[in-house]
Amino acid sequence: MIGRSGNPALNDKTFERSGQGSYSGAERMTIEGTVNKTFITLAVLLGAAFATWSMYFKGGDVTPYAIGGAIGGLICALIISFAPRTAPFLVPVYAALEGAFLGAVSASFENKYGGITLQAALITMCVFFALLVAYKMRVIRASEKFKLGVFAATAGIALVYLASMVLNMFGITVPYLHDNSLAGIGISLVIVVVAALNLVLDFDFIEQGADRGAPKFMEWYGAFGLIVTLVWLYIEIVRLLSKLRSR
Repeated sequence: MIGRSGNPALNDKTFERSGQGSYSGAERMTIEGTVNKTFITLAVLLGAAFATWSMYFKGGDVTPYAIGGAIGGLICALIISFAPRTAPFLVPVYAALEGAFLGAVSASFENKYGGITLQAALITMCVFFALLVAYKMRVIRASEKFKLGVFAATAGIALVYLASMVLNMFGITVPYLHDNSLAGIGISLVIVVVAALNLVLDFDFIEQGADRGAPKFMEWYGAFGLIVTLVWLYIEIVRLLSKLRSR
């Protein structure tokens, strides 16, 4: 049985909702197919991100794209998560919307801290490939205890962010979460580590899905899960670097 993933897009019930069966040949999910879908999704996301990025530095108002991308991306993500069969159609849409949001946010950080987005992107890619190699060499294993720990940590972080958003509506700020104190930097570093460890669970989920003969459309779903984690990791790295640069 596939273990739980800290990534909310990839968990035990996903394969139940996908209508998994005994698929073979061209109808079967493969790791290679998932990798290809991930590159396609990433290309769409980066294209949209560069579009809003360029618009920002040309003096255009990217606020509507940031807000629309964030809301639209969230809606698409929820639909994909609860209805995996929609992944082949909605994942590219999600990537475009998320890219528009990411481009606007990245441009804002870049305008304040020159070079920060390139640093964050390089670190994100290095972390991704380092964990992929470690996973393939079985240096890191996605044991049940490991999965449970990452899942609990991810859920805890999500609850803290949710509480922070609600409290901000009433003018209350969660201590240390957003400031550049040593405690704030430590918290960001912990969140970055948890986000990175979610990649290991994503790799495991995709590998087991391919081994179990999941349907072909789950390749798009696997790509979606990886992109969700990569975007989260990138944003958290940008936030950590911005805290360090502002000291």
